[in-house]
Amino acid sequence: MGDYSTIAPYARYFGRPLEDVGADLESYATLLRKWQPVQNLVSRETLDTVWTRHFADSLQVLKLLSDSDESFLDIGSGGGLPALPLAIALKGQNRQFTLIEPNSRKVSFLRTVARELGLLVTVEGRRSDQVDSRETPAPDVITCRALAALPQLCSWMAPFAAPQTRAILHKGREHVEELVETVTGWDFNVVITPSDTDSTGVLLTLSNLRVKSVS
Repeated sequence: MGDYSTIAPYARYFGRPLEDVGADLESYATLLRKWQPVQNLVSRETLDTVWTRHFADSLQVLKLLSDSDESFLDIGSGGGLPALPLAIALKGQNRQFTLIEPNSRKVSFLRTVARELGLLVTVEGRRSDQVDSRETPAPDVITCRALAALPQLCSWMAPFAAPQTRAILHKGREHVEELVETVTGWDFNVVITPSDTDSTGVLLTLSNLRVKSVS
């Protein structure tokens, strides 16, 4: 059984009781362990600390959301972090998640979790640059975890971003250098929130993302 105490600090944001969210996360963890040997969904050494390293780390995004955030886009979903824990926590609140992941086996895993847990999740089995943003409703929130440096993320996120869109990104100690590099080509507002689970990590909340105009 998982350690519910690691996710309890975020229970106030859940759409249902802590025990119900915990049970679904248990099922998710079981599927992670089942698929891990052939999929490498998460780092092998983190499987034994999945509740802290992955679930609590993902769920801390909840404290940065508002009631009006209804549509979510997760880029480079991999094993489903942070999107699937968020979808599990918000189950029953009519929040819609779209996950973009090009690896076909990981797509199968993501769809299996969504189906077995009854989540409002759609999985796009393509790269983000293969998804037509004109046919994708502009998300309220874009999420991404452990995928690429910030300048590259901005180029992937920009086609999907609308005026109301915020990006909430997990970043490590390198975030300062990445921000310095990114402002040479992009304009945006940023709020930096210290990570609850990583003493050197942060959550970057970007809004008003746009390519820097050439003067």
